[in-house]
Amino acid sequence: MKQLLFFLILMSTISTRGQELTVPQLSQYLSDNPFLMSSSYAGIGNYVKVRMNGLTQWVGVKDAPDTQSLSADVRLGNRSGIGIVLYNDSNGETKQRGGKVSFAHHLTIDKYEENYFSLALSFNLNQFRIDIENFEGNDDQAVVNDRASSNPNFDLGTLYRRGNFYLSLNVSNILNKDFSKFNPIFEPNTLRNYYLYTGYKYRRHRKSDFEIEPSVFFQYFENDNRSVTDINTKFKWLDFLDHYYVGFTYRFLNDQLGKPLYVAPIMGLKKGDFYFGYSYQVIMNELLGYSQGTHVVTVGIDLFQGISNCSCTY
Repeated sequence: MKQLLFFLILMSTISTRGQELTVPQLSQYLSDNPFLMSSSYAGIGNYVKVRMNGLTQWVGVKDAPDTQSLSADVRLGNRSGIGIVLYNDSNGETKQRGGKVSFAHHLTIDKYEENYFSLALSFNLNQFRIDIENFEGNDDQAVVNDRASSNPNFDLGTLYRRGNFYLSLNVSNILNKDFSKFNPIFEPNTLRNYYLYTGYKYRRHRKSDFEIEPSVFFQYFENDNRSVTDINTKFKWLDFLDHYYVGFTYRFLNDQLGKPLYVAPIMGLKKGDFYFGYSYQVIMNELLGYSQGTHVVTVGIDLFQGISNCSCTY
C-alpha cells in the first residue's frame, strides 16, 4: 500500500509538474509583469521593476500547490536589459526551487513606425525534490531517503513590437534531462515547452485615458503534447503616470475548448511607484466541489527612474 501511495505521489507530481521545472504560469504575467513570462521583456521601461507574486492554488484542498516568486529587471545601457527570477514552489511533499538570470537585447527596425525586435537568453537552475520526512509510519525499505535533482538549463525568448501590437515566442528548458534516479521508465526527460504571448493595446486616439487590451497566451509541452490557452481582456484607465484596470482570463486545454480549467477576474492599480494586482481563479473542473478557488496576489515597486536614449526600451 505504501509503495502504491509513493508511486501515485511520484507520478502525479512528475507527470504534471516536474516536466515544467519552472515558475507555474497562471495569470501572474497579466499583473504588469510580462518579464515573468518572457525574458525578452527585460530592460523595457524606465525603472528597475521589482515584482513579488504569491499564488495559492485550490484553497480548501490539503497540500495544494503554493508558489512564491520574486522578479526584477533593469535596462543595461540604451539597448539591453538584464533580469532575475527566484521562486519557491511546493505541492504536497514535492518541492521546486530555482532561479533564472536573463539577458535581453533590443533592436530598432523602424523608429518612426515604432517597430522593434528583442532577443533574450536565460540560464536556469532548478531543484526538484520529494520529501519523505513527513511520511507517517513508513516501513517501506524502498523509500529510505529524499529524492532530489538539480537541473541547469536554458531558455530562449523573442519579442516583436509594432505600435501597440506585440508578439512573443519562447522556448523553455531547451536541454533534455536525466531523471533516472526517480524512475527510468516513467519520468520524462524532454522538458521543453513552447509558448506564445500576443496582444494589442487599443485606444481611440493617442491621448485617450482609456485602453482595451485583448491578449492570448498559448503553451505547448513537447513530451506529452499537452497544450493550454488563455484568452484575456483588460480594461485600463490611465491618469498621467498612474493607472487602474479590471479584466478577465479564460483558460482551457486545447482539446477541450468548451470545458475551461478556470475563469478568473483580474484587477490592479499603479499609484506612483507602487503596484498591486489581484486575480481570483474560479475552478471549473472536478475540483469545484472541493476547492474555493485560486488566489494570485502581486505587489511591486518601481525604482530609480532613468530614461533611455533609444525608443526600443520605452
